[in-house]
Amino acid sequence: MSPTPRADGRAPDELRPVTFERDATEFALGSVMASSGRTKVLCTVSLDEDVPRWMRGRGSGWVTAEYSMLPGSSPERIRRETKGPKGRTQEIQRLIGRSLRAVVDHEALGERQLLVDCDVLQADGGTRTTSITGAWLALWDACERLVAAGLVPANPILQPLAALSVGLVDGEARLDLPYEEDSRAEVDMNVVVAGDGRFVEVQGTAEGQPFSRNQLDELMVLAEGGAATLFDLQRSYTATPPEPRTIGRSD
Repeated sequence: MSPTPRADGRAPDELRPVTFERDATEFALGSVMASSGRTKVLCTVSLDEDVPRWMRGRGSGWVTAEYSMLPGSSPERIRRETKGPKGRTQEIQRLIGRSLRAVVDHEALGERQLLVDCDVLQADGGTRTTSITGAWLALWDACERLVAAGLVPANPILQPLAALSVGLVDGEARLDLPYEEDSRAEVDMNVVVAGDGRFVEVQGTAEGQPFSRNQLDELMVLAEGGAATLFDLQRSYTATPPEPRTIGRSD
């Protein structure tokens, strides 16, 4: 049985259209509207000239992240998590924070904290991966502005970072799954890749039957190819520095 063609006509190894809008908000130290197909995530970075209590006096900085899906981001209204983030939200924001910290020189950042917020405005699969890729760009701009303000001697980001989804759908390995494919995938996987080709995190799950090593290898090849495309887009973005911005402390 041959695989069902993709609803949007893409090839199995093709990303959805990806865009990054710089300075999507006026007050954040760095902000990017990251879009992957119909998925849209607003990624912002704020500065706190302090670090968590357990880090004080070490001369090292910190990067942390929060993630949320806004009420109108899906066909059915999503309730705000007023009593704190739930399990899925906690898992995703920890993934974003871990991923970003893996490519930052915390000592070069100095004893300050960068707070990353990823707010999903519209969800059509890949919200966590779009968040990571867009948040890296917002973080880059924030760090460039810290350099321009003389607060850090050089950008503490060590290398690029991108994330994307892959999966088996109708027995076929596919890149960048929208919700329609993600919801019925036999295998669903999220891959976070550093610019040097090493992996920061791989999250993969069989939704039914186990998958083979050959299928895993096929999925990872797709992820590497997609990451290469995202790195090219990031390089085009960072080739132009952000405009200067007044540095303020987060409340």
